[in-house]
Amino acid sequence: MAHARNEYNKLSTNREQFLNVAYDCAELTIPTLLMRDENANYTEFKTPWQSVGAKGVVTLSSKLMLGLLPPSTSFFKLQLDDSKLGIEIPSEAKSEMDLSFAKIERMIMDSIAASTDRVQIFSAIKHLVVTGNSLLYMGKDGMKVYPLNRYVVDRDGNGNVIKVITKEKVNRDQLGMVKELPNSPNNNDSDHEKDADVYTCVKLTPKGWIWYQEVHDILIPGSEGKAPKDKSPWIPLRFVTVDGEDYGRSRVEEFLGDLKSLESLMQALVEGSAAAAKVIFTVSPSSVTKPQSLAQAGNGAIIQGRPDDVGVVQVGKTADFRTAFELVNVLEKRLSEAFLILNVRQSERTTAEEVRMTQMELEQQLGGLFSLLTTEFLIPYLNRKMHTLQRSKQIPSVPKNLVKPTIVAGINALGRGQDRDALVQFITTIAQTMGPEALQRFLNADEAIKRLAAAQGIDVLNLVKSMEEIQQEQEQQQAQIQQQELLKQAGQFASAPAMDPSKNPEAIPAMQAMAGAMGGQPPQPQE
Repeated sequence: MAHARNEYNKLSTNREQFLNVAYDCAELTIPTLLMRDENANYTEFKTPWQSVGAKGVVTLSSKLMLGLLPPSTSFFKLQLDDSKLGIEIPSEAKSEMDLSFAKIERMIMDSIAASTDRVQIFSAIKHLVVTGNSLLYMGKDGMKVYPLNRYVVDRDGNGNVIKVITKEKVNRDQLGMVKELPNSPNNNDSDHEKDADVYTCVKLTPKGWIWYQEVHDILIPGSEGKAPKDKSPWIPLRFVTVDGEDYGRSRVEEFLGDLKSLESLMQALVEGSAAAAKVIFTVSPSSVTKPQSLAQAGNGAIIQGRPDDVGVVQVGKTADFRTAFELVNVLEKRLSEAFLILNVRQSERTTAEEVRMTQMELEQQLGGLFSLLTTEFLIPYLNRKMHTLQRSKQIPSVPKNLVKPTIVAGINALGRGQDRDALVQFITTIAQTMGPEALQRFLNADEAIKRLAAAQGIDVLNLVKSMEEIQQEQEQQQAQIQQQELLKQAGQFASAPAMDPSKNPEAIPAMQAMAGAMGGQPPQPQE
């Protein structure tokens, strides 16, 4: 069997071209994401002349993070299989089971909130935007992110991962096998030599995933592990897929030409502006004014000389700078739209509706970005998270044949947002064109409330009154109104002369019969 180090070096050749492009993308956006010299303890990097790339990466990463893992709601939902409802599960038990599933969802989200998963996932998303690739490892002690220069991946013809090998430096003392390792460093060795390259090989077998670690081609005892096929802790991510390629392409790579042009223009503008801002006076050689007297003269001082003998050096490149500045504005606008940076038109007539429409157009571009991340990240992440929590008895086991987790974030949340906007706009249009009376006459309020709640991902259980509850309350109100009307009529009838017992002895039995019909005391005649 080939050692992990040899397999890593073999697969590195296919990664080289992707890695070179990733280095160029990182140097124009956030250089610290991917360093060329990964062996140095400290690496100096060149600061870009423009900050549009870094701002765009952070903005797009934040939008993707909020879309994939919203902070206030769950990104998934446990649902019963409709085909099993009424056969294996009674229909009346659906509400109780939905409440139990909601409790499990909250327990899983509480576990995610208590961990450092969001921090590592945000870092992984930034790597995806810049380099197009990232590797997540969900270990017992937390999540870890591997950049592109620390792992290799091998995929089959359909793009499915079959092998992952990582490379990382670990202190020899922490390995616990210093005597078995060759070339053990002495006390005079540098810190760099005290670290050993540890290779972790992850392979897909017919029975599931297996992995082990090697250092100097020696298997590390106790490093073996295994996991089911759909619950692997190793999650390789790609941003944009290309058929036949093992690695993904990044968002920055798609706009690398604009970033390079903007970098060159900004450098020329900054250096040219610095040269134009430099003030240098020239004095004619035949002038009576001495340069020393001019240099030592204070503000408002009087010296001998002629103004024509003194001049100022000027660059005279204002028109050229204007051309470069206009092109910089065009490039910044294009890159802002590419990275979903909201640029509101600055004018007195800018309305809130215009800002909302601009924001909605930007968010609609996330549809294609969410689709791949939902498949390659959210589903494996949820499966592994539920697997580890069930093994540690933190959440109860969920039967696979009856319950299926459904992702409600990402592209699905974007679709619900469009449904909500369309529904609100439809109701608003009816109210504005036909009036509020048309809403009450033609619109089903109960169905509208349910659709709005579903579009916003809100559970209406015990929150919105059902039609039976509303009908029961209306019947109670009508009964109270009828009771009040009867009491009022009975009082008026009792005050009539015909109901006076002194004048009509038969009035008392009639009043008792009326009181029995109303279920109360007989009304007293009004004096």
